[in-house]
Order: sequence, then structure tokens, then C-alpha cells
Amino acid sequence: MTLELRRFDPANYLEDDEDLAIFLTDCLESGHTGVILDALSVAARVKGMTEVAEKAGLGRESLYKALKDGASPRFDTVLRVIQALGLKLTVSKASEADGDAGDEAAA
Repeated sequence: MTLELRRFDPANYLEDDEDLAIFLTDCLESGHTGVILDALSVAARVKGMTEVAEKAGLGRESLYKALKDGASPRFDTVLRVIQALGLKLTVSKASEADGDAGDEAAA
């Protein structure tokens, strides 16, 4: 018997806007740029890259470039993508436990 494995894709489990919001919030709380960009890429695939690119005022290829591994998109691009996903970015006070992740991300 041969076991066939497939790469895990969180996009297969994000069924609605609430799922996307929870997923992106969790990734934002990680404080790691790569995790956040990957999550935005997953969310854009769920919504449709072409649709997200159009709503964000970007070309489809520009969106792929902005969200690819190792990219450093401008902050306004990230905000436009979040808005194009039908979401908004919010800020809350970090707890003592969260402070360590923020310190690591700032280093």
C-alpha cells in the first residue's frame, strides 16, 4: 500500500470572510513578516487573485510579486490588499506575554 501525501494548504479550510479574518488576525499576531505575507497570499488565493488585484488597484502580477516569499511590499500595498479582501487592520494593546513576539519582530 502506497501512502500519498499532499502539501498542506490552509486555503482549503477558509470557507468565508470570518475564517479569513480569524486566520489573518492569528498570523498578524505572530509578528513575523513572512508569516503575514504568506497569509495574505493564501487569503488572496481564496478570494481570487485577479479580483483582489483589481480591488487593490494592482496588476495581477504585481500582487503576486508583492506577496511572494522574501518580498518587502510597501505598507500601503499591504493595506490595499487587506481592504481588497474586505477586511480592516486594527490595533490593540499588547499583553505582557505578547511583548516578546513584538520585541523579536522589531529586532
